[in-house]
Amino acid sequence: MIDHSDLISQEETTRVRVLSEALPYIQQFAGRTVVVKYGGAAMKDSTLKDKVIRDIVFLACVGVRPVVVHGGGPEINSWLDKLGIEPQFKNGLRVTDAATMDVVEMVLVGRVNKELVALINRAGGLAVGLCGKDGNLIKARPEGQEGIGFVGEVNSIDIKLLESLVKSGYIPVVSSVAADETGQAYNINADTVAGEIAAALGAEKLILLTDTRGILQDYKDPSSLMAKVDIQQARHLIETGVVGGGMIPKVNCCVRSLAQGVRAAHIIDGRIPHALLLEIFTDEGIGSMIVASEFIH
Repeated sequence: MIDHSDLISQEETTRVRVLSEALPYIQQFAGRTVVVKYGGAAMKDSTLKDKVIRDIVFLACVGVRPVVVHGGGPEINSWLDKLGIEPQFKNGLRVTDAATMDVVEMVLVGRVNKELVALINRAGGLAVGLCGKDGNLIKARPEGQEGIGFVGEVNSIDIKLLESLVKSGYIPVVSSVAADETGQAYNINADTVAGEIAAALGAEKLILLTDTRGILQDYKDPSSLMAKVDIQQARHLIETGVVGGGMIPKVNCCVRSLAQGVRAAHIIDGRIPHALLLEIFTDEGIGSMIVASEFIH
């Protein structure tokens, strides 16, 4: 007959040991801001979504100050489909005409954003949903390419609203829609928004949740993960084509945020349960960390 008290004590011993090992990291990052760009499979799979939400609430509970930034491509596509609007892409960017922009804003600001806010609140956090228009958080300008419509870039950021929310213990959840000085709405890449917000807040970390292991020496070989890279190496990896395709804008976004004072940027695999906590609170981490110089530890 199994003695269940032994099993319980082993489980609980493990749990306590793990918490104890996380203590130095919790102490190191308490009071620091971490900007999380939430997207990819972790946003679509409900069990993964639940774990990401719990991780964000966990961070807030141990004194880290999370700020969440999200896009919502798949959901935008399904609503465009429902409304009979054909999605179009040019050079990897969504062509955003006026009708598409209306849908983007409704889906991101009205639906995806509020769903995340409700999930965080239900898990015991205190989330507040924002877009770039709120408190003039983000001023947009046109991205500049011909024929892509209302695709924008970040022109400026005013972090007063974010700072006051974070100081009061709220978790801001920011959707990547903003307006220019005339009030015209723009769709901005969520990675870019996360990077710029991290830089403006002087964040300790920028974390991009993706559907890849991180930066791979050989993109076909998942075991060739590069756990730590500095800015010079990151640029070299892009120049030599080791980093290609959709990873280029992600790595560039990390490099830009580091150049503006963010301490570390992480590209991690959101398909791994509790990826956020694994990256922040363990020695090994699970993804690729990019730092300003290899001498920073």
